[in-house]
Amino acid sequence: MTGEVEWAGKYIRIVRDGTWEFVERCGGVHAVVILAEHDGRVVLIEQVRVPLGRRKCLELPAGLVGDEDPDATVEGTAVKELEEETGFTAERIEVIGQFYSSPGMVAEGFTLVRAHGLTRIGDGGGNEHEEIEVHLVPRADIPAFVERKRAEGVAIDVKLLLLLASSILG
Repeated sequence: MTGEVEWAGKYIRIVRDGTWEFVERCGGVHAVVILAEHDGRVVLIEQVRVPLGRRKCLELPAGLVGDEDPDATVEGTAVKELEEETGFTAERIEVIGQFYSSPGMVAEGFTLVRAHGLTRIGDGGGNEHEEIEVHLVPRADIPAFVERKRAEGVAIDVKLLLLLASSILG
């Protein structure tokens, strides 16, 4: 981290570096985002997000690495979050790389992974603090599904552009 901490809460802090202000997570916690398919259908989740005015948001499964266990790994967290949020487990996690979703304002990045060999082991739905709805969407139907959810007032996470790119770019 560079700069001076202007304000710090339990989970985030505001940092100033010269005239630039940005947000970063406290404690070295970072996110893992999971691309997963089962029987030719992409696993998506929908959950309420407080920063969006408590709107539901359509997303890829994801979680925080190191928020509960400082020794947690990206791969281990990906499996744990996939099981908790979606009810699927994975035989193997492939790390694709590190990405940043809003680097002009937020220092947080995420590690994108692909889950291989999915098996249903439960219902998913998240932990006691979450209400997650699981969607299994055929890849070809994702653009229409996203538009239907948008028309319902559901927010769309920017990371879904990964799945929409081929239909947008032709």
